[in-house]
Amino acid sequence: MAAPFAARAVGPVSSCRSGGESVEQSQPDLIIPTGKRKGRNLSVPSVYRALAEQAKREAYPEAVEQAHADFATLQTRELSGPRARPQAVR
Repeated sequence: MAAPFAARAVGPVSSCRSGGESVEQSQPDLIIPTGKRKGRNLSVPSVYRALAEQAKREAYPEAVEQAHADFATLQTRELSGPRARPQAVR
C-alpha cells in the first residue's frame, strides 16, 4: 500500500501545485522509497487521496486529535489484560 508514502509526498506536491504545476506533472518525480513497490512511481490517484486526507486534517484538526485520543484509549484497554469471555447464549 502506498498510502504512508503518499502522506509524506503531500508537502512536495503541495508546493509544486502552488507553483502552478499539476499533480500529473509532479507525479513522475515521486518515487516509493521502501516496500514491495520500491523504486516505482506513486500513482496519481494515490497522490490525490493523500491531498484529500491532508485537506481533511487541516479542516478538522479537533477531529484528528479526538481520533488519536480514542485510538490511544483502545490500545490501553487491549494492553491492560485479558478480555472476559462472553457467556454462551441459551
